[in-house]
Amino acid sequence: MCSIVRSRPLWTPARMFRRMLRLPRMGSFTSAPKILNEDTQDGDVDLPPRMSRDELMQHCHQQLGNLPPLVKRSFRRLQGQSGDTPDGVRVLQWNVLSRVCGEAVSSPCHVRVLQWNVLSQALGQMNDNFVCCPDEALEWRSRRYHIIEEIVEYCPDVICLQEVDHFNFLKTVLGTQGYRGAFFPKPDSPCLYIKGNNGPDGCAIFFKEDKFELLKVETRVLEVWRVQSNQVAVVMLLRIRETSQEICVATTHLKARTGALLSTLRNEQGKDLLDFVTSHYGGRPVIICGDFNAEPTEPVYLTLLSHQSLRMASAYATTGDVSDAAPREPPYTTWKIREEGEVCHTIDYVFYSLDSFSVEAVLDFPTGEEIGEGRVPSFGYPSDHFSLVCDFRLKSACELGS
Repeated sequence: MCSIVRSRPLWTPARMFRRMLRLPRMGSFTSAPKILNEDTQDGDVDLPPRMSRDELMQHCHQQLGNLPPLVKRSFRRLQGQSGDTPDGVRVLQWNVLSRVCGEAVSSPCHVRVLQWNVLSQALGQMNDNFVCCPDEALEWRSRRYHIIEEIVEYCPDVICLQEVDHFNFLKTVLGTQGYRGAFFPKPDSPCLYIKGNNGPDGCAIFFKEDKFELLKVETRVLEVWRVQSNQVAVVMLLRIRETSQEICVATTHLKARTGALLSTLRNEQGKDLLDFVTSHYGGRPVIICGDFNAEPTEPVYLTLLSHQSLRMASAYATTGDVSDAAPREPPYTTWKIREEGEVCHTIDYVFYSLDSFSVEAVLDFPTGEEIGEGRVPSFGYPSDHFSLVCDFRLKSACELGS
């Protein structure tokens, strides 16, 4: 027996992954024919090309009828305190601001970024088994204008989204606010195996056209040991019109599920993502957003933070309590109850170029009491992930007095 075992090939993670890819590829499903659909389920949306923010919010409220309002949240702004630490490092503290937080950051040397996994409609309604969420709350007509409300509430300059399977709806409605976007679907989206789907899910980036000029969009199917996976990334190069400062924004959604092999796969996807960004950023300040499906203890988190060329930091960890021995992420970015139990952990991040940006404010997460016993999604929140919103200050632009 021993000689037989020794004669077998060594099953490294790379070999196991390649063997997995020789099986029929069906996203997250093992058996079912693809049901190919186009993004046509929002043909009833009829809006003028341009609307004020108030007009759109009023339209959302009309469409939502008697549904509960969204969970309200606050920004925390970074402020310096008097005095330095013994080693000369300035002590910084985050103070809670008013809950009226929907004011735009108009300065050309500031960028407000919203990161959000919006929850694929096909997966959320037919596959994710949210046992405490009423069926009516998962209906697309109940969710779609809550999604718009959550985005428009915070007036972001750049929007990074995952699990987008209604891109045309987002493009139409956000277009009324002056946003332009790009979408890249997963090559073998699990949505395509669900009856009634609206097409594949994928990643999208939107930006304010009055603030930015689009220079380039690049997309990639992420690779693991030089083999394509089913996860994607989008890179967008933008130029701030008023200052001509250029930035690079990227978004991705890494492989889900737990286990040592999956953690290894995510780390390899993270490495490929960094190679992809590095090949296009051209020395520009970088922001990388996404649902990484990895807690801060996983290797991919350190991989993002230890890249020598990009020198990234995590925006929300930057805002950790100053008494912490090390920066801490928030306790959760997703909190849901499925058939297998309650899931509450941090897997969504906004990473940024430490040398080029400083973080001035972040959007806080609601408390468990504010979320409710059934957690999310719910009538009061349309996704199982919470949005992350960060205000960045471009150091070079501000130093020039912009």
